[in-house]
Amino acid sequence: MAEYLASIFGTEKDKVNCSFYFKIGACRHGDRCSRLHNKPIFSQTVVLLNIYRNPQNCSQSADGLRCAVSDVEMQEHYDEFFEEVFTEMEEKYGEVEEMNVCDNLGDHLVGNVYVKFRREEDAEKAVIDLNNRWFNGQPIYAELSPVTDFREACCRQYEMGECTRGGFCNFMHLKPISRELRRELYGRRRKKHRSRSRSRERRSRERRSRSRDRGRGGGGGGRERDRGRSRDRVRSGRF
Repeated sequence: MAEYLASIFGTEKDKVNCSFYFKIGACRHGDRCSRLHNKPIFSQTVVLLNIYRNPQNCSQSADGLRCAVSDVEMQEHYDEFFEEVFTEMEEKYGEVEEMNVCDNLGDHLVGNVYVKFRREEDAEKAVIDLNNRWFNGQPIYAELSPVTDFREACCRQYEMGECTRGGFCNFMHLKPISRELRRELYGRRRKKHRSRSRSRERRSRERRSRSRDRGRGGGGGGRERDRGRSRDRVRSGRF
């Protein structure tokens, strides 16, 4: 019996736990859902709720007609948003394996940003800190998400351009970034990995050398400059 319950956990056959919440970390029924939403106590993934605003969806004139926002302008706006959030997550909390943004219109998915960190400890640290921060003049609501495999959470029909439910689909419609930005963000991370491995031994030698020459001082000014740059970066963005 225990093996059977474990095999159906989080599937549609599970009559106790919500399969939608298990797959996509959100449910259109919210607290009214008849099944349990088992929120994880540890996870690699953090969700920032309703933080992205698509200008093509929310820019309307007073008479209700949608304002003209071109696809090029929309992509530039989105790439700028994605880069700012991705960079902030990596620099402040830890290495990001994957980041995805929902372009759905349903209240439970609209504007959700899913950040999958390499380490669970970094995700936990991010959740604690982000819930005390603001973005673009709005408070951030962040929580750990059960989603770690986005292939299961995505709408396959949407990826093929065939989803008939549109923005109100219950599976994730993930908004793609430009190829140039993808190369820049994820390529930069690969370069960092290579440089990290090459410099580990050098840093180890430097530490041993400093331990022998503690009385020779120095180095504090550089750390102060780094802290100053970090503070300026936080002030200059929408965070």
